[in-house]
Amino acid sequence: MIAITPEKLSSFEDYLTYDDGTDNRYELVDGRLEIVNPPTIGHMLIAKFVVNILEAEIARLSLPWLCFQEAGVRTGFRKSRLTDVCVVSREQARELVDKSAVFETPPVLVVEVVSPESVNRDYRYKRSEYAAVGIPEYWIIDPILNKVSGLRLDEGFYEEAVFTDNQSLVSQTFPELNLTVAQILAVSNITQ
Repeated sequence: MIAITPEKLSSFEDYLTYDDGTDNRYELVDGRLEIVNPPTIGHMLIAKFVVNILEAEIARLSLPWLCFQEAGVRTGFRKSRLTDVCVVSREQARELVDKSAVFETPPVLVVEVVSPESVNRDYRYKRSEYAAVGIPEYWIIDPILNKVSGLRLDEGFYEEAVFTDNQSLVSQTFPELNLTVAQILAVSNITQ
C-alpha cells in the first residue's frame, strides 16, 4: 500500500486507505491527519465497561444494533473522528464488513471518554461535528470532572443533561438502562 504523507492527504478516500507503517491512530480534520494519543488504562476500562453494558442491553431488548470500540465516523467532507464507543445498526456494520471501520452514516449513539488531551476535542469539536451529521445521542463521560453529559439532538443542536454521582443516566436510545455515573467511573479504580 502506498503511504501518503499527511501534507498530501486531501480526501476522505485517501484517509480510508492511509497506512504509514506505524500503529498510530489518526483522525482526519479538514484534510489533515491528527494523531490521537493512545488511551490510558482507566479510559480503556471505562469504554470496555460501557460496551459490555450496552451490548447486554441490546441483547436483552433484541435490538438490531451492534456496539464497537474505536470505530470511525465521517463527520464532514474531509473529516473523520475516532469514537471510544459507538452503536450502529446491523445494516451499517454489514456495509463495512470488508472495509475500514469508518461509518459514513450517523451511528445511533456515540460515547466519548474524556482524557486530559481530549477535553476540547470531546466537548467542542466532536460535539458540533456529531450534531452536524445527525448523531441522535452523544454521551461525554468525564472522569476528570466526575460527570456524564448526555446530549440529545433536537432540531440540529444538542440539548444537554448532566449527571453526577449516583444519578442514573437518562437515554433516549436506551430508555430502560439502569446505570449511574458512579458505576461507570468506579471501573477505572483497579487499586482495590
